[in-house]
Amino acid sequence: MKNPKKEAPFPTKEQVLEFIRESPYPVGKREIARAFHISGDDRVALKELLRDLEGDGAIEKGGRRRLAPPASLPPVGVIVVTGVDMDGEVIARPLNWSDPDREPPRILMKPERRGSPTLGEGDRALARLARIRDDLYEGRTIKKLGGDQTAQIVGLYELGPDGGRLRPADRRAKAEFVILPQNAMDAAPGDLVVAEVLPASRHGLKQARVVEVLGGIDQPKAISLIAIHQHGIPVHFPPAAIEQAEAALEPTLAGRTDLRDIPLVTIDGADARDFDDAVFAEPDTNPDNAGGWHLIVAIADVSAYVTPGSPLDKAALDRGNSCYFPDRVVPMLPEALSNELCSLKPGVNRACLAVHIWIDATGRIKRHRFVRGLMRSAARLTYEQVQDAFDGAPDDLTGPLLDRVIRPLYGAYAVLAHARSRRGTLELDLPERKVRIGEDGKVAEIGVRTRLDSHRLIEEFMIAANVAAAEALEARDTPLLYRVHAEPALDKLEPLREFLKSMGYNLAKGTVMRPAAFTNILDKAKDTPESELISMVILRSQAQAVYQPDNIGHFGLALDRYAHFTSPIRRYADLVVHRALVRAYHLGDGGLSDEEMGKLDKIGEQISGTERRAADAERDALDRYVASYLADRVGATFSGRISGVSNFGLFVTLDETGADGIVPVSTLPDDFYDHDQVHHCLLGRRHRRVFKLGERVKTRLIEADAMTGSMVFRLLNIDGSEMPGGRGSGTGASRRGRPERRRERAEAEPSGLDAPKPPRRRR
Repeated sequence: MKNPKKEAPFPTKEQVLEFIRESPYPVGKREIARAFHISGDDRVALKELLRDLEGDGAIEKGGRRRLAPPASLPPVGVIVVTGVDMDGEVIARPLNWSDPDREPPRILMKPERRGSPTLGEGDRALARLARIRDDLYEGRTIKKLGGDQTAQIVGLYELGPDGGRLRPADRRAKAEFVILPQNAMDAAPGDLVVAEVLPASRHGLKQARVVEVLGGIDQPKAISLIAIHQHGIPVHFPPAAIEQAEAALEPTLAGRTDLRDIPLVTIDGADARDFDDAVFAEPDTNPDNAGGWHLIVAIADVSAYVTPGSPLDKAALDRGNSCYFPDRVVPMLPEALSNELCSLKPGVNRACLAVHIWIDATGRIKRHRFVRGLMRSAARLTYEQVQDAFDGAPDDLTGPLLDRVIRPLYGAYAVLAHARSRRGTLELDLPERKVRIGEDGKVAEIGVRTRLDSHRLIEEFMIAANVAAAEALEARDTPLLYRVHAEPALDKLEPLREFLKSMGYNLAKGTVMRPAAFTNILDKAKDTPESELISMVILRSQAQAVYQPDNIGHFGLALDRYAHFTSPIRRYADLVVHRALVRAYHLGDGGLSDEEMGKLDKIGEQISGTERRAADAERDALDRYVASYLADRVGATFSGRISGVSNFGLFVTLDETGADGIVPVSTLPDDFYDHDQVHHCLLGRRHRRVFKLGERVKTRLIEADAMTGSMVFRLLNIDGSEMPGGRGSGTGASRRGRPERRRERAEAEPSGLDAPKPPRRRR
């Protein structure tokens, strides 16, 4: 008689975690079960074990619910080559790295196949990635991106004793490039240029050839061009896409619901040029819904013009979203659509996809209905106009609309705002910098955007429409791209909890984390000197919102389901949701194709990446504009606050402009400074002087570089007098005070709560 087969023992957490860590690629639950011979009821126990590991922050769930260590790269991703090491190996990094608190891993690219061109510095490629360890990957090129285009660098053209030089605008670039006279085009010293990198020689600096002159560094309009070129944002549309856009026809009523008699209005910023949403509200006349409201949110019907697989569609997906700079917009769609046929201008017929939403007196959505309509906007209003009208100062345009349109909008908003408060959302209201360009093309003013109830009104209407879109698609079992926002990871919550405790605030342990817990702390800190600092560190602890077909809810908005529906002119995700609604509810042509439905995860990854790319480019441009504005004030003194602490110095944010800059540790009073990561400060060993996160300071501006956007400050005494001469040096210190290796580059960013800037989030 054969002995019965001995069952394999159920694995421990440590064994499963080791298996996931050692796998070069993200793994699924089925692969783990197969590796440990798990079957039957043990699969439930495995599911619980994996959920515990994910809750502990030991693993993360990525696309197709596959598991990997935190901050792992996907098995396929876009990389950019950063250089070649001494052994001739090509070194790269991920193009879109979403974690601002960790350095991106290095990627060693395998040699190209025979006959394929070698990747050069600045080249981008779609690559298959295999993890060697958490900070090191091996990459194999699948496809070089950008056709046969040579790697390009943006920088400042200068003349030296040995000829032309290119100083890269990217502050992370370590070397300059030689530009020979025959490769300089008509560039003059001081011009910003785009140059292509030439094949490297064995000795000396690399060479480059100027391919485009952007203008002088003293021209602010050239500043956004640095960000556009540096981040690889597509500027020119393919001729076929332009031709398709210009051939689009005015909409007719055929196959559409007539909404032209409804006084829908657009409410946007004074400088907006594309109007993709219009709103209307009225009390619900249904006696069973006393105190309820009927809302209409009408959105430009971009899906009627941008069909799946068309030249316009490919160009829009390549961009992923529009990019907004102080002096220009890089649109996702050509202006023939974004500023004309798809812009809901007043008094003209426009195609729209509209949703009727009925809410009860508590703000709960009772039901909704989507229609493909033809509308005619009653007015193009600004936030300021609408707020002034509601506050008792209407103008000639808003006066006739006050009772019929504007007051009902605020009535519905009050109910939605109450529902939001009851839901317990994360309420971060950090100031946002605004750059105003004067008629001479130079920076005229840098201020803070005013936040009005009219802004919040539109936000709440858009959130309601986005929730309705997600609900409507789920009701028809239609795949969709959700906008998801995970709850904060444990490895970020613990240092946040310690920091808040040091400031006198308590973030409870051992409970299910909800956004209201953060909002309660923000409410307590309101109107205190540390209010903005508390908001900033809480923001830094949050995950980044992304697009994916697997729903995990939206933590910040405290919503179980959420999708982007309201901005298809400027976001590709919204266009995908429009197409899904058209298909699910049989609303005509232009619905989601079978091919798109099969690759929603890849589309989500790509447009999440292009969103980060746009946010980085917009932030970099803003930094450069601020540095340009302050360049004439070198030597002036400013008040500010320590917004970041690192072993190599302090980061300071100015009160007047919101500008950020570094105070090198070498300029601090003579001492040896430890970086205390628990209390977020630099502590002098001999004199025990402390420089702490959030501390009010006086500074003198020493350097402002408009090309890189970097600024250097020197600390003053609080009365404005000079501090003792600086010969400080620093080292990182662990929680027990052990020194860490000093970082060599002052441009490197500290991690965690000590980072100088919070990651930009878009809901």
